[in-house]
Formats: sequence, C-alpha cells, structure tokens
Amino acid sequence: MSEPIIARPVPDRAGIRVICNDRSGRNSREAEAIEQAMRVLGPDAELRHVKGRDIDTAARQAVRDGCDVVVAAGGDGTIMAVASALNGSGCALGVLPLGTFNFFARGYGIPEDPEAAAQVIAAGHRRPIDLGAVNGRLFLNNASIGVYPAILKERETVYRRWGRRRIAAHWSVLKTFWRFRRPLKVEIEVDGERRKFRTPLVFAARSAFQLEHFGLQGVDCIRNGGFSIFVAPDEGRMGLLSDAVRLAVRQMRLGEDFELICADRLTIHVKRQRQLVACDGEKFVMEAPLEFEMIRGAFEVIVPETANETAA
Repeated sequence: MSEPIIARPVPDRAGIRVICNDRSGRNSREAEAIEQAMRVLGPDAELRHVKGRDIDTAARQAVRDGCDVVVAAGGDGTIMAVASALNGSGCALGVLPLGTFNFFARGYGIPEDPEAAAQVIAAGHRRPIDLGAVNGRLFLNNASIGVYPAILKERETVYRRWGRRRIAAHWSVLKTFWRFRRPLKVEIEVDGERRKFRTPLVFAARSAFQLEHFGLQGVDCIRNGGFSIFVAPDEGRMGLLSDAVRLAVRQMRLGEDFELICADRLTIHVKRQRQLVACDGEKFVMEAPLEFEMIRGAFEVIVPETANETAA
C-alpha cells in the first residue's frame, strides 16, 4: 500500500536571491556593476556566485528557500538557466544584464546600467511571460540547429583568447561560416504537414527585439504568440558569408536569403538520433525529433513600469 501524500503549505515568499554566473564579475567593470546593484537592492538581497553548470541548481534552491524574486546576473545564457528553474514556481525573475548582447533585457526595456537595472528590480513591476521550449527545455530568445551551435563552439575559443567582446563574437561568426561545410537534411512538420529542406541553419526566434535589431521579418509571428522559424538555403560557404554581410547591414531578403515559417508548435525531424541544439547562446545535445512548443504564463518577469506589453 502506497504512503499517503501529505499536503504541505507553500512558504510565504520574501527576499531576493541574486545568482551571478561565476564567469561574470571577474573583471573590475563587472565586479563594480554587481556591487552597485547590490547596494540598490539593499539588505534583503543575497548574492550567490556559482559556476555556469550549477546555475539551474542554485535557482531551484532559491525557489525551495522561499525567495520571492530570483535575479539572474549575467548574459542571456545565465538568464535562461535561471528561468528554466522558475517555471511554475510562483517566483518572479529579475534581470541584471552583464552579457555581450543582452537581447532579453533590452527587449523588455531593462537598462544595461547596473544601478538602473537594480532600481527596476526594487520597484517590482511584474508581468507574465510566455516562453518557447524545445524538447521541454525553455529558451528566451532563440533555439537553432546547424551552423549556429558551431559558431558558439568557435566563440568560446575566441573569448578565451580575446575576452568577451562583441567584436570577438562577430569574428567567430565569420570564421565559422568560412569553415562550415555540412548542411542538414531536415523535415519540418507543422499541423501534420511535412516539408523537406537541405539547409545549414534552422533558427527558431522568440525575441521580437532581436529580429528588429537585425532588420528581419517575423515580428508579427512572435507578437501573435508563436515562433518565427528561419530556414537558410544551402548555398555553400560563400552563401553563408554573403548572408552574414546582409544580416550585418540589415538587408536579408525573404524568399532568397531565408524562408520564414510561423507556428506555435512544430517538429523538426533530423537523421541523427542525437542533435546539437543552441538555446540562447548555450549548447545542448538533444534526442531527435525536436519538438517545439509555447509555454504560456511560465512565470512573471520584473520589468520597467513603462515596458511595452508587446515587448520581447
């Protein structure tokens, strides 16, 4: 006979737990940024420095400890790791942007200045957020297969040598495009219909801000509650380099440089049983097929009171 399930009350939530990626705060600028933010947040805020692989665990512990707000201090990858732990928890997400691009924070109008970002967290204005997921893993801005995970691998090497700068990130893109030679054969299934593609990149976007930043179409797909799926044509190495230039100058052409699919649920079938997937700048190996879906009202995020309701 199974043991009876004992209902336990949910603890009253109070306090702020700031989780900082150990990679952030190593240089004087980032260390000063964290110090400034903690002064604004006051004595109710507790700072935890953790290694990247332990961020999810630290965020889940903050939930169990009854924290009302869990702050992700770092880039989009750090925010994603914290967000994954908050899904359905009742905790709110605060953001202290310390990354290279900070697309998530910028999309919600969260300042990149540390004191201003901390003031937003202290003010506590919340709004619910819908997130994308691939095979159950949440992501904030984008998820992709193909050349982009290869770019992330190259970027890690470039960062170790030259530091975490935007120019280094752009260089890693060009370097990977020049070397990339293995397009994928995929089938994308939407509403029971399958389409076959040979492509170097399938990119599922959930950030309207990111698309606007690069002058890409598909913003309406996102603001209507779905994904913008970009499929690049197989044009070889020079085609990838040409696309990179067009992306940089915001002149990507629908139907020529990419195909756009709008959907709130889709399946990507690939030949390999295990596929490398990039989610918000982090790499994961996932079992095929890849199932994309929307998670409605995953949790609340703290944003400026004036944040546009269509932001993200």
